[in-house]
Order: sequence, then structure tokens, then C-alpha cells
Amino acid sequence: MEKDLEYLMEQVKLQETIKILDGEILSYIAKRKYITEYIIEYRKKYIEEYKDDEDRVIEFFDHEVFVKEEAYKTIDKRLKEFTTLKEAPYFGKITFTEESEGVQELYVGRFGLTPEETYEPVIVDWRAPIASLFYKGTLGESYYTSPVGDIPANLLARRQLVLKKAELKGIFDSAIDVKDEILQMVLTSNSGEKLKDIVMTIQQEQDEIIRAPKNKVIVVNGVAGSGKTTIALHRVSYLLYNDREQFGDKVLILGPNDIFMDYIAQVLPSLGEGGISQDTFQNFAIDQIGLKENVKSYSDYIEEAMNGNEEALTEYKYKSSNSFTKLLDNMIEDMDKSYFDMTPVNLFGETVVDIAEIKELFTTNYGYMPLFRRSEKIKRILISKTKDKRDEIIRKLNVETQKEIDSLSKEEYEIQKSNMDYQRREKIREIIRGVMDSREELDKWIDHEDTLTLYKRITKTESLAYMDLAGILYLAVKLDGMKCKKQIKHVVIDEAQDYNMTQFKVIKELTGCTSYTIVGDSNQRLIETEEEPAMLHLEELFSQNIESFSLNKSYRSTQEIMQYASQFIKEDSIIPLVRNGEPVLEEESTSTQDTIETLVSIIEDYKEEGLENIAIITKDKNKLKEISTLLKQRTKVLTFDREDMIYSGGLVLLPAYYAKGLEFDGVILLDDFKNTPNLVKYIMCTRALHRLAVIK
Repeated sequence: MEKDLEYLMEQVKLQETIKILDGEILSYIAKRKYITEYIIEYRKKYIEEYKDDEDRVIEFFDHEVFVKEEAYKTIDKRLKEFTTLKEAPYFGKITFTEESEGVQELYVGRFGLTPEETYEPVIVDWRAPIASLFYKGTLGESYYTSPVGDIPANLLARRQLVLKKAELKGIFDSAIDVKDEILQMVLTSNSGEKLKDIVMTIQQEQDEIIRAPKNKVIVVNGVAGSGKTTIALHRVSYLLYNDREQFGDKVLILGPNDIFMDYIAQVLPSLGEGGISQDTFQNFAIDQIGLKENVKSYSDYIEEAMNGNEEALTEYKYKSSNSFTKLLDNMIEDMDKSYFDMTPVNLFGETVVDIAEIKELFTTNYGYMPLFRRSEKIKRILISKTKDKRDEIIRKLNVETQKEIDSLSKEEYEIQKSNMDYQRREKIREIIRGVMDSREELDKWIDHEDTLTLYKRITKTESLAYMDLAGILYLAVKLDGMKCKKQIKHVVIDEAQDYNMTQFKVIKELTGCTSYTIVGDSNQRLIETEEEPAMLHLEELFSQNIESFSLNKSYRSTQEIMQYASQFIKEDSIIPLVRNGEPVLEEESTSTQDTIETLVSIIEDYKEEGLENIAIITKDKNKLKEISTLLKQRTKVLTFDREDMIYSGGLVLLPAYYAKGLEFDGVILLDDFKNTPNLVKYIMCTRALHRLAVIK
């Protein structure tokens, strides 16, 4: 009876909320119409007034119209948010008390709603400080962090509300654990072709990371399926909501490949955020360096290593090691002492600047500057001193010439004038030649190589590959003082287990950031090296500013899939959410034709079970090419053989390194399994949500 009454009350509340939403939408539509008409009319008037003066039209800028255009953007954004809320205005409700207040109720939604000319929110945005109470683990004494500090609160009740198409479908009491029933419901549904936002199902340990202090380096080492990527993106949305002035359009997200970047592309827009820079480290580095030549991609590198190319494997391990970083550091240190073979600056046999003074410029006056920037600064100083000496010589020449003129009578000067002018011009030419000779001598020792040429020389590299990019950037930062082309205030690094220490140093120096979200899984490295992932050892680089989190609970795969995948890693700390499914299917094939028949059979079974997004994952491209043509004769399948392809759902065939970070309803692993590294097997298995089959 009590539950029925609560259900009826919530239905009434929902209708009231939708009515308020409708009113706000109509109000904002009217505002948008007014501003649109204002801007159009103003521009018509201006263009008509200055139609004969193109320059005035081109230069047209009016502050009032600019303000109106910015207001239009804000109104348009709010209209989109309100339209989204119409479908499901909120998903949670909290009942609580504060010290000086009575019992309060708040509804938590994807976006906030406070009607105009009122101060009481109808819906609180999930990113608002007080909304954190909804994501706390238990009822009772709690707090939320506001701009003025921690505010104590006593959480009395928490409800999860399931709304679809503006209708109330269910109410769940989340008093014991956060949203468990809803979480199960969401996890058992099929995946989409894009990563989804998780505002309804954020868990307490995830919420702590999302709401961590803004000027911290947050490092998350989480198992497959723990929601690392989604947490990172929700943290970006949280930071932008609470500190838009600081972060604005100054966020950079770095992911492993273009397929992955497209996969996550819709999460931020669904949270109401756009205009965020998203890139791979390779593309980011190439843009910063301004490279024109071709670079062997990360996936090509991995492909070679996977196929047993020992030379590529050795190079990968060496150039991702701390030893390689030390080699670059030692080289930079040696260059600081001995790169420039200094000689005095002379002009007409007279020393303008001696070696001692040049050394003092390098070591004392400008020793704080990167070496090559320092040399360019000092070169300008030395050239300036040479010019000063030149001007002094010319002044003396002018004085001597004037004395000679003064010693002559008017008649004598008229006779000798042409000869004197000629001699003066010759001396001036001689001075200029002397200055040019001095400049050439200076250029011989003070000019330097560009960092790309220098890198190739010291590392004996001929053709560039992905693993060279960080080294080139490192030299550019340390020697040229390179800074990022665009101002960046927050950096997200996904799949961070594959980043080496040089990459982390480069990103830190280039951006000058103090705010990071670094997420990865130390068990998901495509190539295992002797050293632990650099992401686990960033304390020295970021000193006291670092805060580390471990996520051991996996939400993606069924218990059967996670148990199967766990055999391929050394750790046994993964805690799968108790969501049971079908056992992992293992098949063996004796021929290519047998493999195709088995594949087709499993695919048909998956589709009959209602699985929509299915992936066939191979270790590398060799097996992919072998299977692709034959499989396409039997069923419609998209083959991912390059990383600029876009996944739009359905059946896909792809190598393991393109599958990183993605998830599918059903997965079929296709490999001999004898020559595949265990960590790669683990990555391949943990892409599956509901069903996993292995064809050996």
C-alpha cells in the first residue's frame, strides 16, 4: 500500500516536472526567436548601410551583437538539454537534512532545471556538489564538498527512478547499495556502437575519482571493464561544469587509435559538452613537431612485434625504457658542456667578445634557458656587439673624414671630393665585408642542427616510427623550449599503460599542466617489457600532486568470461560483478574451411540470442586477411584493417590492437593461441559483455 502511494506521488511529481519543462522550453524558444530576429535585422541594416564599402563590412564587429550571439549559444544549449530531459527528467531522488535546515528532497538528473525567477531547483545536475550525496555508499551522516568547504548532511533516503519516454517505469530503494538493480538492468542490455554515459549508474568509487580535486594528477589503474574511460570522460564533464572559466576549451584527450576516439566521441556531447580536443599521441606529436615525412604507426609497430619481428620488438622495448630516457638526458647534459666549440668574435683582427665572456653568457647569464634557445639568444647578442663595434669604426671613419675635409680649402675639397667619397665607400665596403666575415665565423660554431636531424644522428635512426616521436619531442622541449601550440589546462590519457616515461615527461613539459586524468590497466599492455608500466611510477615526475586509485571491480563481462580471462594474468584481484551468463565456448578447427564453418555457426547462434554487436578478434592482420575474404562470401562483415575506420555496429573483424578499449555483445577469438602473449589474450577476452567463444 505504501509503495503504491509512493508510486502515485512520484507520477504526480513527474507530470509537474514535465509541465515546468514545457514552460521553460516555450520561454527559451521565444528568447531564441527574438535574438535570431535581432541579429538578422541588425546585420541587414549594417550591410545595407555599408554595401559600397567592402572593407567596412568585412571588419564589422559590434559588441552588442556579439553578446547577443553568445546568448543565443547559451539558449540553444539549454534548449537541447531541456529536450533531453523531456525523455527522462531525472533518475534519482535524495532525502536529507542539513544542520540549519529541515528535511529536504532533491531530484538528480542529467542536467539541472531551475525555473526563471525562482531559486529552488526542480532538478539538480548530477555534476553539482550536492548531487554527490546520491552517489554515496550508505545512508546516515555524510557530507558534500562545496566551493566554501565540506557541508555536513544526514542522508535519510535514496531512490532510483526509472523513467522512459516521460513515463515512470519503476522505483528502487538504493539504501543498502548504490543502484544495484539498475546496474544489473543496464549491464544486461546490449552494447551500442558508441560508448554510453553512466550518470544513472556511477558507483561510489567511480564518483570519488570523477569529483577528485581539479588541480591533481589522478592516476587510475583499473581492470578491464571497470569503467576507466567512462570515468575519465565524466570527470572532464564534471570539471567543465564546475570550472568552465579555467578549463573551457582547454582540455586534451589522448587515446590509443582513431577507432577508439570515434567510439568515445559521443559521451561528452551526451553530457552536454562539446569542442573538446581528442587525438592520438601519434597525431598530436606529429602536429607539434610539424613533421612532413611518413611515420610508421603504432599499430604497424605492434603488428611487427606480434609476428615475431625481433628487431622491431627489441627497438620497441629499448625506446620505451628508462634507459632510453637516460640516454637522451645524458646526451643533453653533455651537449650543454661541449656541443658548441666556442671561438672569440673578432673584427679586423680585434677581439670584440672573448671566449671567457661567451662562456659566461652560456653558463651564468642565460644558463636557465634551453640550450638551443640560449644559443640563439646569445647569437643575437654577439651579432649586436659586432654591430656596435662596426658602428664605432664607422664613427671613427666619419670623424677622420671630417678632419681631412676641415684641413682642406674649399677649392682643394672640390678637387679631391670624388676621390675622398670613393675611398670612404671602399672603406665602408671593407667594414661590411669584415662584419660579414665575422658573422660567418660566428655561424660556424654557434648554429645548431634542428632537433629532428639531431635525434636521427644520435639514435642512428633513418626512417621514423611511432617510438621515435616522444624522443624527438623530448629534445625539442629540452633544447628548443618547445611549448604546446594550443593552451591546455587538463589532459586525459587513456590506455596509459602503453605510455613510457619519456611520453609522460613530454606531455607535462609541453602543456605545463597541473591537472590530469590518467587511466589504464597494467594488465593490458600489448607488448610486455621488463619494466613496470610508467603510469605506476609517476610520483617523481608529479611530486606531491598525484593521487592514485585502483579499480578491481569489473562491470563489463559476465562472471564466466572474467573467470576465463583471469587465467591469462598473474593477478587474481579482479572482482567481477555477479552477473552470470553462458559458459565460454571453446572450439578447435583443423582447416581454414573448418574455421569458417565454425565461425558462421557461432555468429548465427549469437544473432539468434539477440546479440547485435559482434566482434571476431585476431591476434594480428595476417590471420585477419586470411579469413576476411572467405567469411565475406558467407555473411556481411566489416573488416578493420586500418585505424581510420568507423565502427557503426554489427559484425566486425579486427586485430587485437584495434579492439583495445572497445566492447561488444559477443566476441569470437580466432587464433592459434600458442604464440599469442597472455596479456593480449586477456585483452581479447575482456572485450565481451555477454558471450565469448574461442576457436583454437
